[in-house]
Amino acid sequence: MALAATIDLAWRNRVFYLFAAPFAALTAVFGLWPIALSIQVSFTASGTALSAAPSYVGLANYATVLADPLFLASMARTLLYTALAVVANLAFALAMAMLIDSPRLKTGTMFFRLALFLPVVTPDVAGYVVWRWLFDRSFGSINAALGSLGLPEFGGIASVDTVTTAILIAELWHHAGFYMTIFLANLAMRDRALEEAAAIDGASAWQTWRHVILPQLRPAIVVNLVYATIQFLKTFTVVVVMTKGGPADRTNFVSYYAYQLFDQARYGEATAMATILFACVIALSLGAFKLVDREAAR
Repeated sequence: MALAATIDLAWRNRVFYLFAAPFAALTAVFGLWPIALSIQVSFTASGTALSAAPSYVGLANYATVLADPLFLASMARTLLYTALAVVANLAFALAMAMLIDSPRLKTGTMFFRLALFLPVVTPDVAGYVVWRWLFDRSFGSINAALGSLGLPEFGGIASVDTVTTAILIAELWHHAGFYMTIFLANLAMRDRALEEAAAIDGASAWQTWRHVILPQLRPAIVVNLVYATIQFLKTFTVVVVMTKGGPADRTNFVSYYAYQLFDQARYGEATAMATILFACVIALSLGAFKLVDREAAR
């Protein structure tokens, strides 16, 4: 009976499956299959990894990677940068969404929406090249503006002390508009009657935001948190374009370090690093889902 019910349900939803099948096939061929091949390569010797008959070495590549102090430092750097980037991007995106959604901002909302979202659809390489020029200590406009105001220069991507801040700013410019759009969509669907009831009960603006608006934004927070965590754990393009992992390896994150090893034909170790990073992405994403579900159940 259960099998018959399942077949009947699938038949009634056949139109959905018909439209979903091409995308499922594309995901399997260009998404899941390359991941599976990468994991397979991580168990092979680098010299034979791309041959028709690779030599399998078990967990040797993982042992080598986990014993590499540069990889461990790179992983710690990646996790720290991810935490900073996620908090900065989501906080800025939420603030901008609340500002645009505010009834006090009666004009210019479309301008702000476009201004904040356009960087999302701007080619990331082109955008980061511009930011690299802006941060240049010799002719960059940022230091030129600071100098004209009598302020000390900003080290930008050339200083160990400021390079993380510099790439955080560049990535904030590129990604925050996407998260803002998701927050705006959730804000548009919230129950405004609850805010009116809170105002009648004498709740302050902070109390209304904290106890009425914010709980209704939980779906957007979950989506943005998971997506941002995945996005910044695999930070790569901004490093390639702006810093090349420097200065002093300060921005040599796992993705870029694995790329360097791959470029040296150390395929087994490079894919082992990629697999470890992939496992971290899955674990942190699932952890974020469970954390939010636990908060929702309270």
